[in-house]
Formats: sequence, C-alpha cells, structure tokens
Amino acid sequence: MSDILIVDDERDIRELISDILEDEGYATRLAGNSDDAMAAINTAEPALMILDIWLKDSRMDGIDILKAVKRDNPGVPVVIISGHGNIEIAVAAIKQGAYDFIEKPFNIDQLLVVIRRAMETSRLRRENQSLRRPEVAEAKMIGASASFRALISQLDKVTKSNGRVMLTGPAGCGKEVAARYIHANSNRSDAPFITVNCAGVAPENMEEVLFGKESADRGVEPGLLEQAHGGVIYFDEVADMPIGTQSKILRVLVDQQFQRVGGTDNVRVDLRVISSTNRNLEEAIAAETFRQELYHRLNVVPIAVPSLEDRREDIPVLASHFIEECNAAQGLPKRELTEDASALMQTMVWPGNVRQLKNMIERVLILGDGTGPIDAKELPGSEEPAGEEGRVVLSGALATLPLREAREAFEREYLLTQINRFGGNISRTANFVGMERSALHRKLKSLGVVTSSKSGARVAHLDEEEVQAG
Repeated sequence: MSDILIVDDERDIRELISDILEDEGYATRLAGNSDDAMAAINTAEPALMILDIWLKDSRMDGIDILKAVKRDNPGVPVVIISGHGNIEIAVAAIKQGAYDFIEKPFNIDQLLVVIRRAMETSRLRRENQSLRRPEVAEAKMIGASASFRALISQLDKVTKSNGRVMLTGPAGCGKEVAARYIHANSNRSDAPFITVNCAGVAPENMEEVLFGKESADRGVEPGLLEQAHGGVIYFDEVADMPIGTQSKILRVLVDQQFQRVGGTDNVRVDLRVISSTNRNLEEAIAAETFRQELYHRLNVVPIAVPSLEDRREDIPVLASHFIEECNAAQGLPKRELTEDASALMQTMVWPGNVRQLKNMIERVLILGDGTGPIDAKELPGSEEPAGEEGRVVLSGALATLPLREAREAFEREYLLTQINRFGGNISRTANFVGMERSALHRKLKSLGVVTSSKSGARVAHLDEEEVQAG
C-alpha cells in the first residue's frame, strides 16, 4: 500500500498532479468519476487519496466519497481539492475526516508539502499498527518429521491464494500457529491478523464483538471483522460459534459487508477467512448445532494439523525452541537437553500436544536450579518407584508372569516405545537398540508387532489377533 489515488473529473488536472507526484518518486492511480474511484479503492487500498469535491456525471460527489472512505478505509488520509472552494466546504470536508483542503488553482510547492505530510501520517499509522501486532514471532513452524513436512507442503500451497482454509486437529496441536504461518507468507502479511475466540465470547456478546456497534453516547466502536479489513480473520474453534451468529457470518462471506449493531450503514470488508476446530463438524451439522451452508463456505481447503503423537521425532527440536523462547521472553535459563531427557519426552503421552510440551519446558526452567543440562529426572512424571540403585522395579502384572512371558511383554513394550519414538522408522530404531535391521524385523514378527501408516508417519502397534494365534 504505497500509491496515491487521484480523483478529478478534469483529465488535465489529474494528469498534471500525477506527473508532478511521479517526478517526486510517488506511484499514482487515476480516476475520473466516483464509480472508478470506488473500484480503485476496492481493488487495493491506497496510501493517500487526492479528491476533487465536484465530480461531473458521477453518482457520488466528493463529500459522499469521503464519507465512504472514512467509514470503510479509515486509515487512508484524504486531501480535498476544489476550484469552487470556500471556508464552508473546507470546514465540511475536515469535519468528515479529510486530512487537508487545497484550493484550485493550487501552488505546486504547497501541494507537495501537504502530500509529504499526509504520506508520512499514513506511514506512521501503518508502522504503529504493525508494532501492535504480535503474530510475526508466533508464525514460526518448527519440525522435520514426515508428517510435519507434509503439513508445511499443504500450507505453502494455500499461502498465496485467498481460499478459505479449515484447520482441523486436537487441542494444542498448533492450529493457530499454522493459521499465522499462512498469513505471514501471504500477500496480506502486512495487514491485520485478527483472532476470534469463538469459545471464549459469551453468545449474547458475540455479534457486538464481531460486527461492532454504534450508539449516540459512544459513537462508532469497530468490531473484529472491521479491524481485520484487508487482512485475515481467524475463527478459532469455530464449532463453538452461536448458531444465530453463524447465519450472519454466512451473509458476510457472501456479501463482504455488514451493519454494526445499532447502525444502519453497510460496512464493506475485504477479508481472508481461516477457521479451526478440534471437533467433527459433520457431527455438529447432524446435531443441528452448526449450519451446513457455513461449513461448505469455510471448508474450501481442509488441512489436518497432526498431533504431537504423530510427530514424536520433532519433540527434541520443539523443546529446544521453547527453551530459546523462554530465555528470550522471560530471561529463564538457557539450558540444553540431555539425550535421556529427549528420549523420555519422545515416549511420554501428550494429550495436550505442543501446548503441553511448551508448558512443561517452562515449568522445568522455572523450578530447576538453572545450571547444567536438563536431565530426565527433572521431567514431570519421571519419578521411579523406590528401590535399590541399579534395580528395575517391576509392575505388579509383570511380576506375576513366568520369565518367558515377562521377557516378551517387556521386549514388546520396549520396542513399541522406541518405534513410536522414531516415528515408525525401523532403521533408526534398529540403530538405537543395537540390532541389525533384519534381526529387528524378525523380533517384531515373533512378538506380534506390526507397523502401519498413520497421518504420514509409520507408527507401531500390536496385532492382537496374531499374538493370540501365536
């Protein structure tokens, strides 16, 4: 957004202004009537607008266009010019939000001074908005596993389009980070990314939060849709959106406009929509808690975000990233992970997914002594039952089995754990456990363990029929 839109019904005037500004290094676009002017704004928001008050053969005059721009594109400075200028017109234009007023015939030096000031105002406003947006640092995707690479491949395919994306996956797996990654790598990256926490807003307040409101005492209060104009609106856990609001959002997606609560003017918005859910929306549709029409509008490009269980290979690198993050943001100790700690984390159960891993790392850094690498003993849930040093304490079930069955049960659980740890990669598992690949395959077969594909990664599981038959 760096050009200047010049709107004047006199061709000679608009081309003269354009030539002057282009000589100064500015890019310009030209419009001779209100329809062309509004079409140009809708195509791409300019950094600045130079607008003639009187436009012949136009549906809207300059004041009407000014009102529309201030309503739909409030960040665009508008400089009014007129050959019939008087103080009343200047005051009216300023009251409607014009940046400044210049009378025809204008002095070129005066025009350039006003333009430079207005462009600087526009630049500072954009910088201020950018500084207030935290999404850039949060858009970093971390991982190298097969399922992670498959996810990145899908995300990269949709970044440059305007297609609506539906991200699915369990809570805490990183759906919002994936949404921010799409935004950060799109042609809207310098525009807002606005999150709607559908589960965190009371149903009775949802419409005011989304659409904003107008009142005599407080004036206009923009909602989240209006704040996201030109950028991305992200519906987090969209299945929790109130059913009554869903029909109104559907209308916004169709018309790209809406009315604020208590208002009568239509507010036009240019939005890209990304949604996420950890629920089955088809079941929600069957239960009549989610509108089928909205589902089809939002689910143009469905992308599944894998759970942490489906990308265990990424756990060490994710943990190291969170250590760096906690150090930079909170000043917590910058500690390394021992091999034992990394291995243990890869075998743990993570119902809270990446979010749970991040919280655990922060907890360890806060409660630890801050010196040396993080050892497995510092991880929550790593405590071993009391016993003499060097002894392995058996579970009650294992202790009651004959030696051969106990050994097989231990070997089966151990190998399942290691195969899952290495994402189903038999070669890496064999290398770690100290066996030849062919020998490991024979051992797995004798224990009734098979491998299958799951979410892009090879995950080991027990074939119970084979075990019972054997």
